[in-house]
Amino acid sequence: MSNSVEIPFSTTLLVRDTCLCLHAQRAARALARLFDDALRPAGLTNGQFSLMMSLNRPEPPPMGPVAALLAMDQTTLTAALKPLQRKGWVMVMENPRDRRGRLLALTGEGKAALARALPIWKETHAMLDGRLPDGGSARLRQELLAVSGMTGEAPKPAARQSRKNERTTAG
Repeated sequence: MSNSVEIPFSTTLLVRDTCLCLHAQRAARALARLFDDALRPAGLTNGQFSLMMSLNRPEPPPMGPVAALLAMDQTTLTAALKPLQRKGWVMVMENPRDRRGRLLALTGEGKAALARALPIWKETHAMLDGRLPDGGSARLRQELLAVSGMTGEAPKPAARQSRKNERTTAG
């Protein structure tokens, strides 16, 4: 006798049609492909563009705030910086206020690469804005920000009763 649990296909369809996570992942992948294709002539991926834009500040930022802005851990940020460092577009330097920390900065070449990519990003964004219904981009951004702010608010799954408890309370 098998202990496998059968989930009805109707449940699969329900998840397919209503799961916000699935729909957000699909939309994120589609947007990533669109911007990757658009930014390819500038030598950047959409992630590299966002990372470099996050470094475009008056003062070099520490790694922590950049990682938080991009919703990634510092190890992932370090890995994402490597190809940009190899191209000579980003510098990682010791933080003079805290020698354990690192500051991140665009180089002159990095600023030039970002400047070449910016019109492509603007054009691609304008095309998207034109395809969404009136106010769609602003509304979508507002909704995504609201969802981003919910991090850590997910309800905890209910603790599963042990088989012994189930037998004794079943009456």
